[in-house]
Amino acid sequence: MRSSPTPGRAGPFRAVPSRTGPAAVLAVLAALTALVPSLLAPPPAAAADPLISQGRPVTASSTESVAFPASAAVDGDPGTRWSSAFSDPQWIRVDLGATATISEIAVDWETAHATAFQIQTSADGSSWTTIHSVTNGTGGDQRFTVSGSGRYVRLYGTQRATVWGYSLWEFQVYGSTGSTDPGGDRLLSYGRQGVASSSQHDGNCWECTPARAFDLDPASRWATSSTTGWTDPGWIYVDLGATAQIRKVVLQWDPAYARSFQIQVSPDASTWTPIYSTTSGTGFKQTLTVSGTGRYVRMYGTERATPYGYSLWEFQVYGTGGAPITPPAPPPDPADPPTTLVWSDEFNGPAGARPDPAKWTADPGTGPNNELEYYTDHDNAAMDGAGHLVLEARKQATPGSSCPTDPMTGSTTCQYTSARMNTGNKFHFTYGKVEARIKVPKGNGLWPAFWMMGADFLTGRPWPYNGEIDIMEVLGKDVKTSYSTVHAPAYNGGGGVGSPYTLPGGAEFSADFHTWAAIWNSKGITYTLDGRTVFTVDKATVEATRGPWIFDHPFYIILNLAVGGDWPGPPDASTPFPARMLVDYVRVYK
Repeated sequence: MRSSPTPGRAGPFRAVPSRTGPAAVLAVLAALTALVPSLLAPPPAAAADPLISQGRPVTASSTESVAFPASAAVDGDPGTRWSSAFSDPQWIRVDLGATATISEIAVDWETAHATAFQIQTSADGSSWTTIHSVTNGTGGDQRFTVSGSGRYVRLYGTQRATVWGYSLWEFQVYGSTGSTDPGGDRLLSYGRQGVASSSQHDGNCWECTPARAFDLDPASRWATSSTTGWTDPGWIYVDLGATAQIRKVVLQWDPAYARSFQIQVSPDASTWTPIYSTTSGTGFKQTLTVSGTGRYVRMYGTERATPYGYSLWEFQVYGTGGAPITPPAPPPDPADPPTTLVWSDEFNGPAGARPDPAKWTADPGTGPNNELEYYTDHDNAAMDGAGHLVLEARKQATPGSSCPTDPMTGSTTCQYTSARMNTGNKFHFTYGKVEARIKVPKGNGLWPAFWMMGADFLTGRPWPYNGEIDIMEVLGKDVKTSYSTVHAPAYNGGGGVGSPYTLPGGAEFSADFHTWAAIWNSKGITYTLDGRTVFTVDKATVEATRGPWIFDHPFYIILNLAVGGDWPGPPDASTPFPARMLVDYVRVYK
């Protein structure tokens, strides 16, 4: 075994094992000799493309010990490193989160470097393509210009230079991620200037300008004007900034789509050449393989499928050339399965203690959906001293509040109080596993829920454009059924994408605690109940059949117990008050 390295980094060499004699002296001299070229060499030139590997999920064939994890090679810290077992072959790979165009690789070896290794890419982490090979590696800082594409990039070592393993201070991948397709073509239209035949700007479609089709924001759209543009033809084009080879166009239509349209290219936005034409447009998401050359690309609609105009959530152009703007990198997917606990509340406070203010914010006021309760400032939420949070609904009048008319009494004073709380100003996250163990109450008009809202709601984006992920909803009038649903601009309210499900044997959810979870990544959301999958929402399927997927950004957690509302209906004389929703814990894993 080797001695532990000295904390901090003085240079690219490892601590020498504790030995005596000439061999030990020669080993030290060899390490110092290897260090000299790296000290005298000029600093490497800056990469033209951005660094896209730092902080991304990473795995390796092995690690020497827990002190040298694979993650240390992509953490941006030159004083930490990954080190493998002492055998051939060994590898380290990084998940870029989406298909990327790879232009450069930089590796900073510790003394235990590779004499022979390959740089490889993969679309799925299984089948690999070699884009660079080294057979006489010298160690130290090495930088390679490469050409390839893939979601995963791997350094595959086949011959060690020392008796030890492979060890890297840093493994850096440069390129453009989130802007290429599986074939390696680059997204050319992001952030580029758009022009349209008309655009809408009113209460039904606020600022639905051409730019909205090219912003990679699936919750914003372009639409033709309601006063001048609900006619044929209607069109929108994008200026790619320079001549480009166009190979693919992706259209994510609003329900106001084109039945007949062309994709056209032009060198000057004056003379147009069709490169795709259809008279049977399907709407929703259309991925069109095309071939053409031009600086400008236009969707030219000649027949509307509805009485309205034309409207696109996204208009994406892929190919080579142009003057592409690199979009923000997509969020990294969590581990599969997510197992690292990153946030939790176990509710282990003493009886009567309020929710932890470092984790939860009360959401006082009247609820939406014509609910009848008034949510208090944590007066209706407290620990029970047995490891549970209690959200309590009470029959308790609240004078002076703006409440809907109670159908039983005709009063506009809230006749009920309850609790609603969220992590909105405390904790947001994108992707992972979120779960809660909950016991729901039974009774007409009760509506317990465990759900999430898109965090941009807090900065002014209205519902449903921010997105909503409902993990658990149970109606007190039917405690044998639970629901999980997602809501977006194109599918919300009663039109949300969701599913009901039941317990084995038709048991009632109110009889015991159950664990609801959502496992969420870039491909969709899997809902589980007590560890059993009950519903899966697939991103690609939703885009192809319902509308844009708007769930690839931060969300926050909400717990509440509503009384009444459009869906559950009002309570009645049989409804037990106080009614209690018990929460054993809430946990988030990445």
